[in-house]
Amino acid sequence: MKLLVTGGAGFIGSNFVRLLASESEHELTVLDALTYAGNLANLEGIPAGRLRFVHADICDAAAVRACCAGQDAVVHFAAESHVDRSILDPGAFVRTNVLGTQVLLTAARGAGVERYVQVSTDEVYGSLSSSGRFSEESPLCPSSPYSASKAGADLLAQAAAHTFGLAVLITRCGNNYGPYQFPEKLIPLTILRAMRGEPIPVYGDGRNVRDWIHVEDHCRAIWRVLEAGAPGRVYNVGSDGERPNLEIVREILRLVGTSRDLITFVRDRPGHDFRYALDSSRLRRELGWSPRWTLGSGLAATVRWYREHPEWWGKVLSGEYLEYTRRQYGALAGGAGG
Repeated sequence: MKLLVTGGAGFIGSNFVRLLASESEHELTVLDALTYAGNLANLEGIPAGRLRFVHADICDAAAVRACCAGQDAVVHFAAESHVDRSILDPGAFVRTNVLGTQVLLTAARGAGVERYVQVSTDEVYGSLSSSGRFSEESPLCPSSPYSASKAGADLLAQAAAHTFGLAVLITRCGNNYGPYQFPEKLIPLTILRAMRGEPIPVYGDGRNVRDWIHVEDHCRAIWRVLEAGAPGRVYNVGSDGERPNLEIVREILRLVGTSRDLITFVRDRPGHDFRYALDSSRLRRELGWSPRWTLGSGLAATVRWYREHPEWWGKVLSGEYLEYTRRQYGALAGGAGG
């Protein structure tokens, strides 16, 4: 299969590319704009000849058309993905996540692409109270500019399927963690600050709940949907990893071996969703997927990875990232909320 992966130098996209490069014979083309969270270092070590890289913006229609030409399938990761940044600059999220998705859908349809996977998020469903889970039939009720832009992208993809017959599949996943994650997100930020003995900011009272999944499990689910999912279907991807943010932070501090005194509660994020939880029984029942990682083993492995790769994160913790964290969190120069 000739496969185009957009956003393939980002966190989840690069893990997906690494997985397929090592365990499949697919011909891989990666398109990535290499914004702050896209990093060619995420693809280092993949054998020469296993992928072709194209440096281009997902909104560049000519470049996207050229990348889609001759492809059998598309997996669309390219997106602005951090809720905090969407609050600071909603327009950037509308441009990339909505307009960029429409550019890609048009190009994929024009190229005769046989399968198109839209990688989405559980955040399009909105917020849950203390009970219940989102199913694929749950209404879309996004709360942030980020989640609204992803919901818009999902609706455009579904419209392309209904109106033009494009073979669209949508995956909606919980909060990912694992190697190569940009340290604006809760888990890598906590690991790196704990390792350096720096204050770890936690939004509100830390009781907001997320459904955590190791990135490898997510990538294997996407791969399974790509190859065997029913066109037109939505598949939730969850690993029953519900935990409050504060519990995650405390477990990381235990794994790193440092004091809980580093925890610093900061003013809550505007419109902060309380809880996400996914029912992934459709994916498990229809496609036979199940997670390989427990939250405990996954967190331990992730802490080890960051300990063993200071050359990777040392380059990331500079420049634009420091400017953003100073702007967002002031003296703490960091923030965490998931």
